[in-house]
Order: sequence, then C-alpha cells, then structure tokens
Amino acid sequence: MLHVRVRPGASRSEVLGWEGETLRVRVTSPPEDGRANRAVAALLAAALGVPPSSVELVRGGAARDKFFRVRGLAPDGLKARLRKESSR
Repeated sequence: MLHVRVRPGASRSEVLGWEGETLRVRVTSPPEDGRANRAVAALLAAALGVPPSSVELVRGGAARDKFFRVRGLAPDGLKARLRKESSR
C-alpha cells in the first residue's frame, strides 16, 4: 500500500517527494467525478514505469489522503523509483 497525499487543481502535475511515509503529489485535474484520482494513478504509473492498470486506488476516493496498490513492484523498489522521480 502506498499512502499518497494529493493536492488537486495545481498548476502542474508532479511528484513532490516523501514526507515521512507519505508521498506528496499534485495534479492539475480538479477533484470532481474522480478526475483527480485518475490523474494521480496515471502520474504514479508514469513515475514508476508500470502500466496504468497496475495502479489501483484502494481507499480515500473522496479524501486528500489516498492509498494505492501497485502491482508488480516490491515496496523497496517502489520507494526507490519514487525517490528518483521526485529528485528531478
């Protein structure tokens, strides 16, 4: 499980980095009709180099704090890839 704190409606979509065990991201999509959730899933898939179908929202559909499951990556590999992405 990946704990993500989302800021929807931002000027650009990006992975901001880790704050403890929480990954902070922002997306341009508004929090309406699940658009921000889909944008976060797409952003995570791109940052991790996995297909979008591998990223699944598990909890927090209407909240700023969300939990995603990423299939095909071990937790250590997942964190390492996201650290690399957020340092760009």
